[in-house]
Amino acid sequence: MTSDLNISLEDHLRDTLASLQGLLPPELSTQLQVYLTQPKPTLIPYTVLHSLSQWSRSPSGSSALCSSTPPRDPNDFSMISLLAGTKTSPERKFGAYVPPRDPEEIEAERKRERRAITTLMNAILSVGGSGFAAWWASQHAGWKKEWRALFGLFVGFVVAIAEAVLYLIWQSRHSTPAKKRRLASARHKKNDGDGDSSVVETEHNDSRLRRRA
Repeated sequence: MTSDLNISLEDHLRDTLASLQGLLPPELSTQLQVYLTQPKPTLIPYTVLHSLSQWSRSPSGSSALCSSTPPRDPNDFSMISLLAGTKTSPERKFGAYVPPRDPEEIEAERKRERRAITTLMNAILSVGGSGFAAWWASQHAGWKKEWRALFGLFVGFVVAIAEAVLYLIWQSRHSTPAKKRRLASARHKKNDGDGDSSVVETEHNDSRLRRRA
């Protein structure tokens, strides 16, 4: 909504508005006078400038501007001209712009997620299989069932620790920030661009030498 926006009242904009005081209709002149008094305001509503721009394009406004001394061009009071060199709502704090991620980056992240799920499933199967294998193999040693169960749990616990360490190592190697990949890609594209320009320049110099010969 433009009705909620404010524009920074720069010195050049204040001088432009002050030069129109004697040409404006009474209602618009009174509305504008508030922003030309002392102490000088630092902001002016967008709606006030929009009303001024609309007046400059109206028949009465165009006639008043063209017949003034010196004559004024109505196009000098369009919104583009009035907003030149100003800031929109400088009193507000807008959030930082977050650019959309590249499709390649999204696809690479999905692949990493699938690999992570597969790695976790393999780790769970390894822990369960190792514990069961240890429990089943210990029956040939003549152990009691409680010792066989404890041995199976111990083997499963050791395998679980080993799988956790391996997973942390794998995750640390595959968690390269996307920003570093973008920077590397940007450097690669820049180098390719420099190479292309040098080739073009070399071909251009060769053609000039052939023409001189």
